[in-house]
Amino acid sequence: MDSWLRPIQLEGELVKLVPLQKSQKVDLVFAASDGKLWELWYTSVPSPKTIDSYLDIALSQQASGHALPFAIINKKTNTIVGSTRFLNVDAKNKRVEIGATWYAKKVQRTGINTECKYLLLKYAFESLDCIAVEFRTHFHNHPSRNAILRLGAKQDGILRNHRIDDSGNLRDTVVFSILNSEWKTVKTALEFKMGSNQVS
Repeated sequence: MDSWLRPIQLEGELVKLVPLQKSQKVDLVFAASDGKLWELWYTSVPSPKTIDSYLDIALSQQASGHALPFAIINKKTNTIVGSTRFLNVDAKNKRVEIGATWYAKKVQRTGINTECKYLLLKYAFESLDCIAVEFRTHFHNHPSRNAILRLGAKQDGILRNHRIDDSGNLRDTVVFSILNSEWKTVKTALEFKMGSNQVS
């Protein structure tokens, strides 16, 4: 793996982000079953049928230096409540994407997402010295699009007919980013949001 991005653990008040491992398989499926998240047609969340390939792909991308996947642990309950990752890693140009993020239904809109994104962004800009961090989501995933905007990201554009999904549907992908020059202001806003217990 590129030494620029190696497995790490990130910790905040609400969550710990720990490296994704195959031993977490049962806990990941249990978290995803809260709300049967895999039934959302515009997202890629592991189900009991797909968890093995989900883990194989994530860990092979990590081994090749193209991603760094995490399991999200709720510190209050010490249980896995979702997953997220750095992906589309471009070490030469110091760019990463934060994506493949999902949460058990019971922790959505609790502040956990805000803290996860804060920890990842802080690491990307302050430890990896990134020049930009990207977010991408399905055009029809309006909850995700709104959550990304609330973080302080700006929309770069829409990649039309970007992918063909497993059902043969054409996906338009909306691309957002935060630049290193914007991080100080975004960080201040996120810290204010977390301090005032606003949920996201």
